[in-house]
Amino acid sequence: MFNKIMVPVDLGHLDRLEKALNVAAAEARQYGASVVYMGVAEEAPSDIARNPKEYEAKLAAFSSEQATKHGIEAEALPVVSTDPAAEISKLILKAASDCSADLVVMASHPPKMLDWILASHGGHVAEHADISVFVVR
Repeated sequence: MFNKIMVPVDLGHLDRLEKALNVAAAEARQYGASVVYMGVAEEAPSDIARNPKEYEAKLAAFSSEQATKHGIEAEALPVVSTDPAAEISKLILKAASDCSADLVVMASHPPKMLDWILASHGGHVAEHADISVFVVR
């Protein structure tokens, strides 16, 4: 049913992604799909990496750990942005297309008051994607 699953990850908040990571791994094992862990690096130094090259190495290490932990085939897809907070939804949609994903599995937070006015990233991606999107709370 699925061949390639993309999972957007924030290396600074991995503790909040555990359920989504487990769902993606379970789907990958069930369908024999590969998983692409997509992350967004800032051009400027951040708490996670001093530069995009360092971020790429950290995302690759994370992907390798996930592959070993879950017994799946995985790869990293780092994307560089000048303003990740403003561009994240569009970057996720473009990355899913670029890597030929047929499913996006992404974590979401419980809705807050502001979500009634502005769509969450998960909601935006689900609304605009041409492929299936599994939003995990």
